[in-house]
Amino acid sequence: MKKIIFNAFLVCTQMFFCVSAFSQWNNPHDGNPIQNTLYSTFQSPPKTLDPARAYTTDASGIIAQIYEPPLQYQFFARPYALEPLTLTQMPVIKTVKKNGKVLYTIYTLTLKPGIYYQPHPAFAKNSLENILAARQLSDLKKTGSRELIAEDYAYEIKRLASPTVHSPIFGIMSQYIVGLSDLEKILEKDYLKQRSSGISHPFLDLRRYTLSGVTVLNRYQYQIKLNGEYPQFNYWLAMPFFAPIPWEADQFYATPQFKRYNITLDWYPIGTGPYFLSENNPNDEMVLAKNPNFRGEKFHTVDNKNLAEKLMPFIDKAVFDLEKENIPRWNKFLQGYYDNSGISNDNFNEVIQLDKQGHPTLTSIMQKKGVRLQTEVVPTIYYLGFNMLDDVVGGNDNKHQKLRQAIAIAISYETYIHLFMNDRGIPAQGPIPPGIFGYQAGKKYIDPYVFDWNSQTQQPQRKSLEIAKKLLAEAGYPNGINPKTHHPLMLNYDIASGSSPDDAMQLNWMRQQFAKLGIDLVIRQTDYNRYQDKLRTSSAQLFSLGWVADYPDPENFLFLFSSNNSIVKFGGENATNYSNATFDHLFNQMKNMPNTLERFNIIQSMIGLLQQDTPCAFGFYPISFVLTQQWMDPLKPNAVANNTLKYANLHPSLRAQLQAAWNQPVLWPIGLMLIILALIFLPLFLMYYQRENKPAVKRDLKNKAEDHS
Repeated sequence: MKKIIFNAFLVCTQMFFCVSAFSQWNNPHDGNPIQNTLYSTFQSPPKTLDPARAYTTDASGIIAQIYEPPLQYQFFARPYALEPLTLTQMPVIKTVKKNGKVLYTIYTLTLKPGIYYQPHPAFAKNSLENILAARQLSDLKKTGSRELIAEDYAYEIKRLASPTVHSPIFGIMSQYIVGLSDLEKILEKDYLKQRSSGISHPFLDLRRYTLSGVTVLNRYQYQIKLNGEYPQFNYWLAMPFFAPIPWEADQFYATPQFKRYNITLDWYPIGTGPYFLSENNPNDEMVLAKNPNFRGEKFHTVDNKNLAEKLMPFIDKAVFDLEKENIPRWNKFLQGYYDNSGISNDNFNEVIQLDKQGHPTLTSIMQKKGVRLQTEVVPTIYYLGFNMLDDVVGGNDNKHQKLRQAIAIAISYETYIHLFMNDRGIPAQGPIPPGIFGYQAGKKYIDPYVFDWNSQTQQPQRKSLEIAKKLLAEAGYPNGINPKTHHPLMLNYDIASGSSPDDAMQLNWMRQQFAKLGIDLVIRQTDYNRYQDKLRTSSAQLFSLGWVADYPDPENFLFLFSSNNSIVKFGGENATNYSNATFDHLFNQMKNMPNTLERFNIIQSMIGLLQQDTPCAFGFYPISFVLTQQWMDPLKPNAVANNTLKYANLHPSLRAQLQAAWNQPVLWPIGLMLIILALIFLPLFLMYYQRENKPAVKRDLKNKAEDHS
């Protein structure tokens, strides 16, 4: 009994002193907070990290820190501009003409010498025994490196045509890069030949194959030959699709033993960039560490004198934790355990308030914590599309136009932005978002078929529901009644199933928008693959889509409505299957032009056609809200560049100090527990002590002891 009482008291006392000694008991990270490490999150694992395949924002956020294409975006330049990354200068461009027509465009690219790959086992000789025993890349202790050469860039371009890669940009690149289609056919033939011979995982050594459109001139120089003109190609040269891949990596990952344990280029990148993927557990944590072989890159800035012209990267390591739920992620940001954060709808009112001019600012609570807010319109558009091949909502005649215009008026995207996005969006007047050449705000540039200009607010104002109903009647559906059935017009709305808790509310809201016109909207939710099949086979009638800019050029948005890009006819990105000969003519005229007044005027004519024909109800351009802690140096947001981690800088000592201040352990419950235990056990202890020390008890114990002896 005495021992039990003593142990209980001892445990409680130890708890008290342990918690007192270690104030940040709730820190989710193993590392020392004073270490030069950035902590952030991701919500879902990327599907692949292969630079020839990855085409999603979650993957780009990782691989853009590892791989280095020839060009990059100037971080501070607005409008967006390109600059050399691994090149000595911008590509030298030469055109080959015949009878005044450009037949070919030749890009000559010259590399900087002295660029080296990260340490990697692909460059070392590991024994067969070690390779067979490896279950993860880190099991191979021998690593090596070598210098980046022009052949590595040529090798990656060949990979775009490989049947083992399935690059999503092969279709568009095969139209421009000379010989890429021919190479794809040859590689497919050799691949099938290996499969038929019983090889389960065929390997195509691309060094043995010639691509006529890519020529390696010497160790540091190569050329790319394009059909015709394609000024936007420079933007592609800033994307990971055109980053270098050494042949050693391709051969290394072709080892059947590695494929068995998913040790592939999909999950283990190999690059020359400022960081390498040191830990890859996409279901828990991904860690980027500074590449010890990185050459360093000067930080050209006038905003931060302390860092100007110093070598990047500034941060030694970046830890990305998988956080699927908003609330835990947000709480850890408030505790100082994450260095940046977005803002979920659940927390928006806690973080943001509007000033007298209606501009978003931080609440006093956030300001006291020193949190910074950065906002930027994302070069993205979301829209509701009409299948122009559909008998009911499609067609270019006046009646079908009026039906689509009536629906476009009825869908109040202003309300949607307010209800579901906390006003983090701008109602779209056309396909081109702010920040992209061709976008223009103001009375002259509104969609006149959906909006009027409010002279008091100096803002667009959606046309009235009465006008929408009038258009609907002129389209042949008075009060939304289908004259063929004498029942409300029924339209099918296809959408990919999501995981957001707001999905049901958003779909119900969309039904209500159509109900305002007397139209019954049938929601058809399917998985993403089935949804894409419906778009490709013209089975969808109405649908919602978004488009994120591949590069900051109007061509990348207007091509969504080019006839030659129809998803049904050509497998392109024109999901509405819109076709207008005048639009196509203007598109072909505009797409290769420099950003001049003439190009701007052509773009406005194209937008005018889209507004009149209404192949989609233009929805909104999202606005990004990003929070950073006060120990992070402020950086101007860049919505098109992905390789931005190298510019980030933090002050770990300040972080550790504030983490300790914000996470002081609450000790009074433990103190109260000790008092309660003392009140409970002290009387028991005294009773036990008194009983054990009574004279009679002592004599009895003594007699019993003598009897036993």
